[in-house]
Amino acid sequence: MAVVTEIVFEGMESSEAARKRIDAEIQKLERFHDRITSCRVVLQAPNHHKAHGGLFETRIHMALPGNQEVNVAHSHRNDHAHEDAYVAIRDAFAAARRQLQDKDRKLEGAVKRHSR
Repeated sequence: MAVVTEIVFEGMESSEAARKRIDAEIQKLERFHDRITSCRVVLQAPNHHKAHGGLFETRIHMALPGNQEVNVAHSHRNDHAHEDAYVAIRDAFAAARRQLQDKDRKLEGAVKRHSR
């Protein structure tokens, strides 16, 4: 299934290298979970505020069949590795992959239930 993709750059010029990296991450997710119908990724440049440092933020919104969604707002205020846009992209997609795995486990009934 072809994923409808939208990539937005906020506070920065569009980067072909970052766009290719995001496309590659989306393709990895698509191989892992082939039911993604759309994916919107926002890469926000650092705002250079003293309290927050120069850290990139990445937000991902994926739509799945059955009105299901995966939303990742990945910003680590204290993780200076996110001064690199590619690290911020990698970490956000890792979080999205974990959310997709959780959804799959729930669909398979493999979620542990707590007794009351």
